[in-house]
Amino acid sequence: QVQLVESGGGLVQAGGSLRLSCAASGSILSINHMAWYRQAPGKQRERVAVATSGGGINYADSVKGRFTISRDDAKNTVYLQMNSLKPEDTAVYYCNAAMTISRGTYTYNNAYWGQGTQVTVSS
Repeated sequence: QVQLVESGGGLVQAGGSLRLSCAASGSILSINHMAWYRQAPGKQRERVAVATSGGGINYADSVKGRFTISRDDAKNTVYLQMNSLKPEDTAVYYCNAAMTISRGTYTYNNAYWGQGTQVTVSS
């Protein structure tokens, strides 16, 4: 069974920092992209940052210069370093990963989501 487990959320004051982690486990053959999304109350889920297997990185305009995504492929883990946090960054943050999975003699591609971790930034 493939799982994405997130950690690192919490309550922080504006201007502070948090580091989110997301570890993938299971019968994983390879991980293509790994990304972070967030969803604030009453709003649609939006992609915050993505890191591809080829080294490409992309950020939402709202977090450029403040957030940094990185991945450790040896650990099947993606991180999101969040600095200079603002109250509008308050949301549930979700990890997403597109992976190639082994099941018996079969392999298949699928995208998976973590359970989400709450980030709250107070003013």
